[in-house]
Amino acid sequence: MNTLVASLPNFFRFTFRRDTLADDLLAGVTVSLVAIPQSLAYAQLAGVPAYYGLYAALLPTIVGALFGSSRQLSTGPVAMTSLLTAASVAPLAAHGSDLFYAYVVLLALISGVFQIAFGVLRMGVLLNFLSHPVLMGFINAAAIIIGLSQLPTLLGIHSPQSSHFLLDISHVITHIDTLHTFSLGLGAAAILMLVLFKRYAPRLPGVLITVVVLTTVSYLTGYGEMGGAVVGDVPRGLPTFGVPSLDWHATMALLPAGFVIALISFMEAMSSSKVIALKTRHSWDENRELIGQGLAKLAAAFSHSMPVSGSFSRSALNLASNAKTGFSSVVSALFVVLTLMFFTPLLHHLPKPVLAAIIMMAVAGLVNFETIGEAWKANRDDGVASIVTFLATLAFAPNIQNGILTGILLSLALLLYRIMRPRITLLGLYPDSSLRDALRHSLDPVHPKLGALRFDGALRFVNVSYFEDALLELLESKPEISHILVKSSGINALDASGVEMLRNLLRRLENNGISLAFSEIKKQVRDVMDRTGLTGQIGERNIFTTDSEAIENLAARVVS
Repeated sequence: MNTLVASLPNFFRFTFRRDTLADDLLAGVTVSLVAIPQSLAYAQLAGVPAYYGLYAALLPTIVGALFGSSRQLSTGPVAMTSLLTAASVAPLAAHGSDLFYAYVVLLALISGVFQIAFGVLRMGVLLNFLSHPVLMGFINAAAIIIGLSQLPTLLGIHSPQSSHFLLDISHVITHIDTLHTFSLGLGAAAILMLVLFKRYAPRLPGVLITVVVLTTVSYLTGYGEMGGAVVGDVPRGLPTFGVPSLDWHATMALLPAGFVIALISFMEAMSSSKVIALKTRHSWDENRELIGQGLAKLAAAFSHSMPVSGSFSRSALNLASNAKTGFSSVVSALFVVLTLMFFTPLLHHLPKPVLAAIIMMAVAGLVNFETIGEAWKANRDDGVASIVTFLATLAFAPNIQNGILTGILLSLALLLYRIMRPRITLLGLYPDSSLRDALRHSLDPVHPKLGALRFDGALRFVNVSYFEDALLELLESKPEISHILVKSSGINALDASGVEMLRNLLRRLENNGISLAFSEIKKQVRDVMDRTGLTGQIGERNIFTTDSEAIENLAARVVS
């Protein structure tokens, strides 16, 4: 609750000095020129009417700016959240039905409640469960799915949506002879224009210019009357506000999807906020931002719209346009108001293939297989998790939330496996009298009767048997050993299971005339040993501050 209260002063964060106001006004206008056509496109991706996208770029944008912690973060419809929305609702309701639209609104409410709860409970740390390799595997697959999902619209081919994404694509391929030539021409023209604007005139509102030009072409040529798909009538005026329709069974069915959308959409917002914080040197608070993004989703639900998130591209544009405060987002939303009040008739002839082209270009930059390769180079487990997430997301499509859940569970399982089997290294005496990896440096044992090893990990219930087995294996391979030294600098923690295992091990070794010694024990581990009486059982004579002290004393005992 303190986090929620802490976000309230954001209402008063907007400063209206002449220079700040001018920058925010310019940035807001610039972002709105991109946000309006993008919102229409992402509504199409989410499977809802175009005006849902405009509604999502209105009140949620303002609420996100008022209650979030990042000053330049632009909240509204985004590609990934839109795709997740469509994929999550599709199994529960027919595409294009009123029930489908109602469940989209309900999903905005559920995902918003999740984010607010995470923020109030200060559970931003939950984001750590979604590792970077898993996220990159998911984003690469999702970007491919988003792009390919727009092929039917781009080609003007009627393709009924099934429960299997690959079947939908195969349907498009087998019915390629039914493509609408004019639709393909408009879509290709849109892609070409967007590429040219991005390369040669990046400061111009290329998306808006493309939409205006090709909508004019559509109107003049009668594209809609020729069988082409257009946006059609967009209701004029502001959205109606009210409590979303609640359905208990639908709510329970959408809970997993709501959790995934809350997680993924905040990862998008977090990545933008981190970049903004680095460039502006203004701090941001992940828990406050969780609340801000959650409240924005609630605003979307109560204005009968779709789930929203922080947009990376629009936030980057906001920052590049020199926005100083969240007032720039308010300005952007005001231009959406003007569009809804006065310009909706101009959207009637907007070709849907143009919106498909906008979506495809927006996600094209998300495909980056180098990130998966880098994950593999860093750690093979990370590479496996990234690849499996990528393949699972493609396999489960359109239910791509199952792909990300598969990646999360696999990465946690691999982490648990690594914790259960930490690195145990046999040590030898290096020429400078230090203990080092015997295998790596080809070192002889410290002494034929003295074995030394290093344990790199916390000694907890999940790995105590692995530690014990390693010591017993050392004794089996070298039965002449009478003293074992455990270099303990890598042991960061010791729990009750670890204490009990050491007690039993000490008794077994003592019965066989073998002593167990420890060097370089960390304070937090020594404190546990002292509190539990384990120190007394080990004996102070077998606990050494440094390796050299341990080697000197134990070697003297062996000789004597």
